[in-house]
Amino acid sequence: MQWTALFVFVGLFAFVTIMGFAAARWRAGDLNHINEWGLGGQRFGTWVTWFLLGGDLYTAYTFIAVPALVFSAGAMGFFAVPYTIIVYPMVFVIFPRLWQVARKHGFVTASDFVKGRYGHSGLALAVALTGILATMPYIALQLVGMETVIGALGVETHGAVGHLPLIIAFLILAAFTYTSGLRAPAMIAIVKDMLIYITVIAAVIIIPAKLGGYGAIFGAVPPEKLTLATPPAGSLGSWSAYATLALGSALALFLYPHSMTGVLSASSGHVIRRNAAILPAYSLVLGLLALLGYMAYASGVASKPEFAEGFARYGANFAVPALFLDQFQGWFVGVAFAAIGIGALVPAAIMSIAIANLFTRNIYKEYLRPDCKPEDEARVAKIVSLVAKVGALFFVLTLDTKLAIQLQLLGGIWMIQTLPAVFFGLYTRWFDPRALLIGWAVGLGTGTWMAWMLEFKTSTWPLVIGTLTIPGYAALYTVILNLAVAAVLTVVFRAVSKTRHVDITVHADYV
Repeated sequence: MQWTALFVFVGLFAFVTIMGFAAARWRAGDLNHINEWGLGGQRFGTWVTWFLLGGDLYTAYTFIAVPALVFSAGAMGFFAVPYTIIVYPMVFVIFPRLWQVARKHGFVTASDFVKGRYGHSGLALAVALTGILATMPYIALQLVGMETVIGALGVETHGAVGHLPLIIAFLILAAFTYTSGLRAPAMIAIVKDMLIYITVIAAVIIIPAKLGGYGAIFGAVPPEKLTLATPPAGSLGSWSAYATLALGSALALFLYPHSMTGVLSASSGHVIRRNAAILPAYSLVLGLLALLGYMAYASGVASKPEFAEGFARYGANFAVPALFLDQFQGWFVGVAFAAIGIGALVPAAIMSIAIANLFTRNIYKEYLRPDCKPEDEARVAKIVSLVAKVGALFFVLTLDTKLAIQLQLLGGIWMIQTLPAVFFGLYTRWFDPRALLIGWAVGLGTGTWMAWMLEFKTSTWPLVIGTLTIPGYAALYTVILNLAVAAVLTVVFRAVSKTRHVDITVHADYV
């Protein structure tokens, strides 16, 4: 048992718990309205939005999984760095436009926008269900990241008693999210991000100094892990896989409901543009974070007896916890592990709120109770946020963690299928909503089939064109197919059908 680290971990966890409950009084609003509870009243300025989005996008699982991928697969793990760079110019251009029209019409979710823009309930429902299904396993993976560091502290994480720490953390998360809404993760994200920056900066200075410098670290890593493998004849190999993973992931990232929630909570379009300019600071941290995978390899933690049980139980995900335990004193291990643990609370809270917003606005109000009052909306949203967390906890405690990872892999493939309706809808009303719905179904079905054919072990599909094989991210391939189907069918529907769907937005809404 790592007692010193455990005391620091618990102390910091208790501190952010108090912050979570206190957040209900921060920038006080009527939390019986979903706009206040689920979007913070859309009053977050530049720095709060920066911390919120940073806490939302750079999660506990990112802290664990990105270095783990570099540790096990080498250079391919760095694809996460360019994709978080590619995405921000898109955010700068696209999302102030979405914020503007959402603010004008009271839209809380992307599905609200799709319903208003295309006047088609089926397409809006498809967008809502995709967001809910893609986000649920993402919440589970945050708890997986938390479980890994709790186990690294020496706390048993299996069996009824072993699950208690995770259940307690879940109850705390559920309670402050219920009472404070989006304000809780927004406030906690400030502490979490500061701890992440402190941990990463200390790690990239102190650990290399102990290991003999970066030259010694890179020298200890096999050459094949330092660069992408040269493709064989007749294939683009890892080159196309890396490029398409980066581009496809960038296109999908801000379509996720939790990313959308963070953006729509901003106080203005200018706040979003400023954040698109300064959020790449997190990409720098992510690049440094990825280097921890090489440091773990160079330090030889995988072969040390004291870490054998951790690697046997958690696999490569144990690389970073083992590295910190090996290289830092107990008190700083507590700080680093608290950064990861709190890094699970923030995105898990935002994700559950985003799911609650989608269900309440686009299923409950749309189909079950159209005449519900604002108070009823907020009450249902709070209950659904609890249900989402229960579902995530059920994944972690009762099912194989690999299932959550497989579903999260599918999540990226599914989520990108909403791109034509959302992103293109911000600039043109040319597409027919029926065509978009069929394109969505074709893309989602094809992507799921690809993942199944790959046995859910990877999302890289070997596309064959003539004699050339182009391994690439299945999400990118299927969204191109989705767009092609939607474009062709739009022409068909325009020719054979006189049905016109009502667009409640006007050009001035987007300016």
